[in-house]
Amino acid sequence: MRILVLLFIVSVFFQTQAVDLKVGTWRGVIDCQGHELPFTFDVVKKDSRLLVYLKNGAEKIELDEVSVFGDSVKMVLHIFDAELRAKINDNQLTGTFVKNYAPQANQPFRATHGENYRFVKNSTEKQTDYSGKYQIEFTNARGKKIPSVGLFQQTGNHLTGSFLTPTGDYRYLEGNVVDGTLMLSSFDGNHAYVFIASKKGDSLKGDYYAGKLTHETFKGIRSEQAKMPDAESLTYLKPGYDKIDFHFPDLNHKLISPADDKYKNKVVILQILGTWCPNCIDETNFLVPWYNTNRKRGVEIIGLAYERKEDFAYASERVKKMKEKLKVTYDLVIAGTDNTEKASQTLPMLNKIMGFPTTIIIGKDGKVKNIHTGFEGPGTGIYFEQYKERFNQIINELLAQKGTQ
Repeated sequence: MRILVLLFIVSVFFQTQAVDLKVGTWRGVIDCQGHELPFTFDVVKKDSRLLVYLKNGAEKIELDEVSVFGDSVKMVLHIFDAELRAKINDNQLTGTFVKNYAPQANQPFRATHGENYRFVKNSTEKQTDYSGKYQIEFTNARGKKIPSVGLFQQTGNHLTGSFLTPTGDYRYLEGNVVDGTLMLSSFDGNHAYVFIASKKGDSLKGDYYAGKLTHETFKGIRSEQAKMPDAESLTYLKPGYDKIDFHFPDLNHKLISPADDKYKNKVVILQILGTWCPNCIDETNFLVPWYNTNRKRGVEIIGLAYERKEDFAYASERVKKMKEKLKVTYDLVIAGTDNTEKASQTLPMLNKIMGFPTTIIIGKDGKVKNIHTGFEGPGTGIYFEQYKERFNQIINELLAQKGTQ
């Protein structure tokens, strides 16, 4: 009997010994409402550490909290409260895309080592050409129409691009044209998107899937004149207001207000954001080096974080992680939760907060000069360049004015 028990213990011991996560390229697949959402990632060993890089088009997102234990791996997904957890079986991973803040939203995940393609392998074989600019309209499950501009670049059957919407863009999309069908996906660590569309002439018609529940249809037409609604007119001050006022706690519970002495006679940028929001991360990655270069000119930034939970400890922990990972040097406060209706109630002088991010620029006199809904990030190409040019133009004009606070 003792021999059998000993053999069992030895057997369990060897079965649970740590296995290696192979370095190199992996092809991951997340199940998205019955559709495959493919993405690729690289595993790199640096000294004794494992690093993972999620890849979407030209983008690489570094994951530096990767741990292997027994026969399993856990990859903390950047600053998000989410993880990839999987069992390692040589060249295969089988597990779950875990959203810690919403376990009901978890999705099945698997990956294969040595595969490096999206939907199908890239080829130069001639396919339906989706390249160009499209005037798009999305329709959500409630029938709401959402204007958009689609931007696609195609080489052979390989496709990249993005969609702009009034509240931001879908960032770096990558995929293929498969038997004449557009297939694009993106996985940024918190959001999982799949777009499937067909084309007839210059007309486009398709479906968009996100996570376990979101499904929208979209249609549009190729047009170089495609344009978006004015992002500077969607959110505005209600009649009778010309200033923004609030008292929100910073990460150390100290109340912060734009009326504080620190901000007097300065141009102040309010960044309405959430650490769960990839467009907000894009904007933060733009603002951090910009602020470090320009702060001595008389500019300050206050980031107003609206997080997934009301609990201050949870929210501040998420914001602290963002501050550390993205090396944020400007002020950050906890303003509320990510529900746009509730967020709007925290700033009652605004008509509404449509989405995250929203950027408010205040002049030296303490009055609001500009409100921009959304953020045209680096995945949008020329739109990102135009955004930066307009942003700097506004700031430079305001800095040239005399302070009257």
